[in-house]
Amino acid sequence: MAETRLIKKYPNRRLYDTAISSYVTLEDVKGLVLDGVDFEVTDAKTGTDLTRTILLQIISEEEEGGEPIFSSELLAQIIRAYGGNMQSLLTSYLEKSMELWADQQRALRERARTFMDASNPMTVLSQITEQNLSMWQQAMDSFRSEQEDGSGGDGDGQAPGGTGGGQSAGSRPRGSSGKR
Repeated sequence: MAETRLIKKYPNRRLYDTAISSYVTLEDVKGLVLDGVDFEVTDAKTGTDLTRTILLQIISEEEEGGEPIFSSELLAQIIRAYGGNMQSLLTSYLEKSMELWADQQRALRERARTFMDASNPMTVLSQITEQNLSMWQQAMDSFRSEQEDGSGGDGDGQAPGGTGGGQSAGSRPRGSSGKR
């Protein structure tokens, strides 16, 4: 298991990644998040954990720069939840919701990866064609076996049951001459 990467924040507001012995930007830290790297940001002088503060800065920049995830109303509701008796419940709910969302995203990507061979779209079309052909052949085999079972194999051309379409000549509706 990989160790937690340590990033130190200095008074000049610069971030220093001790794993690579180099200064990094918030964009670099965002890259660590996207890559699933465990890290901790601490104040270089006091050792105080600043990880949440840095993550909030990244979220703030993302919200300002692109299409926001958080609407103003949602942010207002979150602010109202602070200090209330339901704050810990909201925290737990949001964490579980995000875990579920991430699990669903992983499952969706896995299904798509399994279904699609991105290196060759023709493979996908070939697989779909083979599946459709197989289903069509099964349906036709089933239909043929029903035809053979129902007609007794005598070749009289009548539908199963031997009535030639469900009505005998003597059971035509009134007013019908039987001619078309």
